[in-house]
Amino acid sequence: MRPGPTSGSIAPSLEEAAMRTRLSVLSASGAIGVLLVVVAAVAIGAEPVGNKADGATKAAVCAACHGPKGISVNPLWPSLAGQQEAYLAKQIKEFRDGVRVEATMQPFVANLTDQDVADLAAYYASLSPCP
Repeated sequence: MRPGPTSGSIAPSLEEAAMRTRLSVLSASGAIGVLLVVVAAVAIGAEPVGNKADGATKAAVCAACHGPKGISVNPLWPSLAGQQEAYLAKQIKEFRDGVRVEATMQPFVANLTDQDVADLAAYYASLSPCP
């Protein structure tokens, strides 16, 4: 019988020591991997993930012009329902940041955070487009 934890031996076997070493290395490399992913996301300026439910709540004010389900009844105001999420986020940010200038949009987007923009874009992208 080989000495080990069940035979009353205090010293761990070579196999147990090797296993502990492997686990330590795997654990450390896993932590480093997670850290690298987080650093990379921050470094590339990862956009926040949009939440449709939060976007639906935030879109209440948008409904006056863009319709309650993102389908505008006025040809001067675009329908937002079914547009691609990245496109919507880009356009909203451009209005907010003054890249696109539209006096009627500015007061509504001026104080939106990137998370607000992501939520609104996720919400409108999830809706069925104009029939």
